[in-house]
Amino acid sequence: MSNLLSSLSKTVHASVLLAIVLFLGLFYQNDGFAFDVIFYSWLARYTHVVVGIMWIGLLWYFNFVQIPNMAKIPDEQKPAIGKVIAPAALFYFRWGAALTVLSGLILAHLNGYLHDAMTLSIGSGVPKHTAIGIGMWLAIVMAINVWFVIWPNQKRALGMVECDPDLKAKSAKTAMLFSRTNTLLSLPMLLTMVAAQNLY
Repeated sequence: MSNLLSSLSKTVHASVLLAIVLFLGLFYQNDGFAFDVIFYSWLARYTHVVVGIMWIGLLWYFNFVQIPNMAKIPDEQKPAIGKVIAPAALFYFRWGAALTVLSGLILAHLNGYLHDAMTLSIGSGVPKHTAIGIGMWLAIVMAINVWFVIWPNQKRALGMVECDPDLKAKSAKTAMLFSRTNTLLSLPMLLTMVAAQNLY
């Protein structure tokens, strides 16, 4: 077991295998599932939740752990964060954001409410679609922040893109402020999405 858990790759593969075994168990217990819109909607939702956890989990890691503790790290140790940990975390962070939005849009399309939710159900007045639509727009704004503000500024702040020291400092502050903006939006976004599934 130690050999399995010592390797992230082996652990992730084992987790996927366990999920497949559980899925097959549920599949046969239920006398199978029709591979129809309901199945693909479930698959899109599962994907949406998994990549959403990756995205928001890293957002909260940056804001609750990394940023507040950077000042406590001795200067000679900071390159380990800036050159190794942060770039790896930002890779999963930005792709988690993109895949969360993409899988959410696919899910809304499969469930037939994409257009109504994106227009906040103005005209049709379906409260569930208004709630999920608000969550979708908040997530889209957050993903735009990730890709077009946080990531370009982080590249300068981490020295992945050459720039003068003043721009580097300004970029670090901009990235932090937009990351905090996403943290601000994260709880309302999650509230509307969960409300749409459980309160209507």
